[in-house]
Amino acid sequence: MMLAGLLVLLFFSSVSAVDEVSSEQNCSYQDVLEHLNLTRSNELYSMTRPVRNYRRPTHVSLEVLLYAILDVVEKDQKFIPYVWTAMRWHNEYISWDPNQFCGIDNVSLPTEILWKPDLTIEEMTEKDKAPPSPYLSINNEGYVEVQNDQVLVSTCRMHVYLFPFDIQSCSLSFKSVIHTVKDIRLQPSDNSSEATEWSRELMRTQYEWLFINLTVTTKHATDLFDQDVIVYTITMKRRSLLYIVNFLVPVLFFLCLDLSSFLISDSGGEKLSFKVTVLLAVTVLQLILNEILPASSNRIPLIAVYCIGIFALMLLSLLETIVVMYLMEKDSVSQSNDTDRDQSLRDDCNKHSKANFHRCHEEVHKWTQAACIYEAPAEETSSELLSAAIEVNSNKLTEEHQTLGRLSDALRELEKTLNLLLDSKKDDKEEPGYWTRVAKRVNGVFLIFYVTVVSLFLVFIFVKWNSADDHCCIKRK
Repeated sequence: MMLAGLLVLLFFSSVSAVDEVSSEQNCSYQDVLEHLNLTRSNELYSMTRPVRNYRRPTHVSLEVLLYAILDVVEKDQKFIPYVWTAMRWHNEYISWDPNQFCGIDNVSLPTEILWKPDLTIEEMTEKDKAPPSPYLSINNEGYVEVQNDQVLVSTCRMHVYLFPFDIQSCSLSFKSVIHTVKDIRLQPSDNSSEATEWSRELMRTQYEWLFINLTVTTKHATDLFDQDVIVYTITMKRRSLLYIVNFLVPVLFFLCLDLSSFLISDSGGEKLSFKVTVLLAVTVLQLILNEILPASSNRIPLIAVYCIGIFALMLLSLLETIVVMYLMEKDSVSQSNDTDRDQSLRDDCNKHSKANFHRCHEEVHKWTQAACIYEAPAEETSSELLSAAIEVNSNKLTEEHQTLGRLSDALRELEKTLNLLLDSKKDDKEEPGYWTRVAKRVNGVFLIFYVTVVSLFLVFIFVKWNSADDHCCIKRK
């Protein structure tokens, strides 16, 4: 009995030793590949779909997570995300027992050795810029998994009506290139909430956008000749603070400057040049906006309405300034004509008074000469003739002196009258003319109208922005 027990013990020990040697010999990945007959020379696994019956479709599980939002180009309608994708499917020709290979249940292989689903993205417009993963992994049950990091340049229809308070949704639609549902059936690995949570944890950068959620939608084919499509919709909201500070507020500041220009006097050209300068500044901002917004938008963006409305109001203010300056210029021209008329009247009066004065002076001179003539022959004539001539001359001189006195009084009265007329004209000049009063009245009425219209316009725009944004958010929810 003891001998039989020793023999049995020796047998089991030898068997265990053989098993240990054999297990040590099967503890490499190469042993697994040799067991599966997976070599580069064997093209059986890489050329055809890995099913034993062609009527059975290959079920492909797809997982997509968002790493980063690299860029969103509104002008070109482009969306550039950085995503992580994972495809899993079952290869019916691959299986092994991990216990026979030291517990090896997963092996990495070059991607070109095995067949892979020909999935593509409908919206992708350029080739993937990230290098593809060189390896794939297989497990002992025959499930194959391929993971890739992709920089996608895809097309996305931008809705910029609410710019810069807009919310954009860009989709990535995955489907097979040639295989129909008879060959490949697609299904997502995660639902929308799981994909959103994983993406938020993995998010590296978001550019100027705030990631909201990642929605997963499966479009199952109803026809055998159709294809399954898995759509990943990325919803994001623009960070609008930079646009508010750099665009909306400056335009509002220019509008305030235009309102403050009503404090500038209309008599000179400073007000007109100031308004033209402010209008040109708003034009420059409109050119910048034109470079941002796409030309193919179905609706005019509210920010374009905002800029065009403010530009139109400032243009209307400029036209009102031109009209007011025209009326005031018309009044100043009439006043200058009156001044010229008064100056000509004064010159005529001065000439008339000077002519009368010279005429009187000549008459006095003649009578003086006459008196001298009568005095010259006084030594040769008789005393009677001399006395008569002296009496006649003295009477004439007296009459002339009286005439000069009356003329001097008349000149003084004329001078007083002219002074009164000039004083009255000066008083009239100090008072504004008719067209000036009309211009000031027009300016006051237009200021009230302008402030009212500007206030109503700004309230309308911001209420429209807010209501549209709220409606969009409710719709997203």
